[in-house]
Amino acid sequence: MPLEKYRYIVVEGPIGVGKTSLTQRLADYAGAATMLEKPQDNPFLARFYEDAARYALPTQLFFLFQRINEVRDLAQMDLFGSRTIADYLFDKNTLFAQLTLSDDEFKLYQSIYKSLAPQAPTPDLVIYLQASTTTLIERVQRRGFRYERNISDEYLVKLAKSYGEFFHHYEDAPLLIVNSDNLNFVDNEEDFDLLMDRIQNMRSSREFFSLGRS
Repeated sequence: MPLEKYRYIVVEGPIGVGKTSLTQRLADYAGAATMLEKPQDNPFLARFYEDAARYALPTQLFFLFQRINEVRDLAQMDLFGSRTIADYLFDKNTLFAQLTLSDDEFKLYQSIYKSLAPQAPTPDLVIYLQASTTTLIERVQRRGFRYERNISDEYLVKLAKSYGEFFHHYEDAPLLIVNSDNLNFVDNEEDFDLLMDRIQNMRSSREFFSLGRS
């Protein structure tokens, strides 16, 4: 099985790229547990998309505390050798904070982050999903989550750029960069099989997978 040697896999990417759907598909395939972001539980998120300057700090702090608890649980689970697939990388917390907070707020956030953040386990594999901003905008609009109704196109563009810069410098774990514009891993079994084959045949710590379709 292509995923047999991986005990902790992370699927990452900007809002709307399909990371949660792929995480759940991989977990079903591998018989693994999932560790999922829960944006719907964040009481500040919908208000953040309406008034970012006012609600950015409580939004990011809520996510930070939520993820700290989950990563601590993962560290305990790892003692028993369980396989886990997550739809977020703990280290990306600062990506969102730096994008949304003022300079003073970011300094405060960093001090809290450094004092509370646990030693997060290093993934055995990170799958970074990319997509064009046109695709991201279309997917966010199509899924119609209430708390995402006021996401601006400008914010999605900035977020996709920040993800690109983050993973351009990422070296902590093996990384498979996937252009998902023409791939549907949930509904198209052939696409999923292609991904499994690509993972199984990775030979370096940083590789790229794309599929052109007319």
